[in-house]
Amino acid sequence: MNNNCTADEAFNEVAKCTQKDVPGAKLMLYDDTTRQFYTLDPQDLAQGHLGDSMTAAGTLDGTILHLTSLKMHTSIGLAVGAKAPAFSARDQFGNLQSLDTLKGPKGTVLLFFRSADW
Repeated sequence: MNNNCTADEAFNEVAKCTQKDVPGAKLMLYDDTTRQFYTLDPQDLAQGHLGDSMTAAGTLDGTILHLTSLKMHTSIGLAVGAKAPAFSARDQFGNLQSLDTLKGPKGTVLLFFRSADW
């Protein structure tokens, strides 16, 4: 993201947040789980990746992320047809569910909503 948008605008993926060539704008990492911005240092590692999904590595100093590397996400989540890893989670009724408890005679379809803001 660039620093010309608010956390709400970034969360809603407003176009101005990934606008390129904004004079004086700094590149920021936006964490949509905490709605926090982090200034990237050095800026050049992130050049050309505005709006891309990635994993950043480095050290955090307040809200400045001193980058050592950026790893681009080639995809988010499992590939179609891939076997899900073992997991357990509570359902809306508080019951513990797992891949085994959810599996039906024809298999299972899992659907997750990214960054649901409830």
